[in-house]
Amino acid sequence: MLSGSNHRLGYLPSDRLAQPGSYIDFEGQTYTVLERRHRYRFRAGRYQLAQVVLQVQPLQFPVERSQWGNQWVLGDATCRFNAHSELVRCAVNPAGPCEGCHAYEAVALNPVCPR
Repeated sequence: MLSGSNHRLGYLPSDRLAQPGSYIDFEGQTYTVLERRHRYRFRAGRYQLAQVVLQVQPLQFPVERSQWGNQWVLGDATCRFNAHSELVRCAVNPAGPCEGCHAYEAVALNPVCPR
């Protein structure tokens, strides 16, 4: 399902379970997985996994990413307002870009002890 709407893109064969923050290719378009929901059915006295619904958004290029510890995060990880997330850049300027942002404040990176 496309984020922000109830529009279904289609069905994807489940050769692997896509985790939030990962990327999937579907019909020539690349999407970022935001959320994964499981749906179950009650059959033969027990619950069985029936469907996995992925909430996705189209990937916008270029993606600003930087390394923070052992993970990649969106935007400039040296900014005080960076969310240190693979899904959200920051609270001040979530759509980006980080370059030229009026709210940029540099901080020393310490991925072992996040702020």
